Amino acid sequence: MSRLGLGSWRTFERISRDEGVAVLRAAHEAGLTFLDDARYDDETGGAPIRTGYSEVVFGELFRAAGWPREQAVVANKLWWEFWPEQTPDQELDASLGRMGFDDVDLIYTAPPPDGLDVAEAVERIVALIEAGKARAWGVLNWSAAQVLEAAQIADMRGWPAPAAAQLPYSLVHRDVVEDDHLIRALAAANTGVVASYALVGGVLTGKYDAGADGRHPEALTEPRLAAAVAAGRELAALAAELNTPPAALALAFPLLNPVVASLLTGATRPEQVHANLAALTLVETLDESVAARLRSIGAPSDVETTVTAQ
Repeated sequence: MSRLGLGSWRTFERISRDEGVAVLRAAHEAGLTFLDDARYDDETGGAPIRTGYSEVVFGELFRAAGWPREQAVVANKLWWEFWPEQTPDQELDASLGRMGFDDVDLIYTAPPPDGLDVAEAVERIVALIEAGKARAWGVLNWSAAQVLEAAQIADMRGWPAPAAAQLPYSLVHRDVVEDDHLIRALAAANTGVVASYALVGGVLTGKYDAGADGRHPEALTEPRLAAAVAAGRELAALAAELNTPPAALALAFPLLNPVVASLLTGATRPEQVHANLAALTLVETLDESVAARLRSIGAPSDVETTVTAQ
């Protein structure tokens, strides 16, 4: 899977089909191989079904873009939303039907629902791999204790361990990925982090200061986003000094951490796909003094030492 992935949250159902096809073609031509999709509830008010239309759109755009299935690593998610009435097998079957796919390469699972222990959850997830509906499995927002327990169960029973953990990770959201307990659990399971939400919905790019539209139009007045707004302004100053886009610099931050295997990005235009690629170049070219300055933005004073030591 590529170091940069392309996510679909709040994206393809909000733009035209032609724009969506253009984005996927740009990602394919740029060498991205990792595509992340999931079943989401409709937020547009215009979808023909209440939930899962995101999967329908993704599948149609993927085929329209002419992307050979064997050249993509496609991920989807198990939410356990309708458990126990709907089993994981039934939930994934429904997702595959909407996507028009025979299988997915990676199936993430949300934390086990109430009444289901980790051992049974792992058994049911591994059954999806044995049935040929997924090639590997991962976790979404599991605790360190759950990850470690899953790895131990998989090892004892000869099952595949979770291959990936999708977690939010940005200049202002570090505590989960940089938690010592989680780092040890991921290492024990040989599980890589797939970082997401690295731009905090675009807040770290500083675009709301410029009056641009986006996922967080309330950014400049919302207290919970104040830290991201402040970090975005610091980031913009460093980006100007380096003559690089703030977004690329913000995306470079999670990639500097060796526990991050891949970083999910979003794009509504082909130009954004190409702009995001600049983060890969930055990771290779930033000297340690600049990297340290980047890590210091939006972070407690002791974070730089923690990340550097990993």
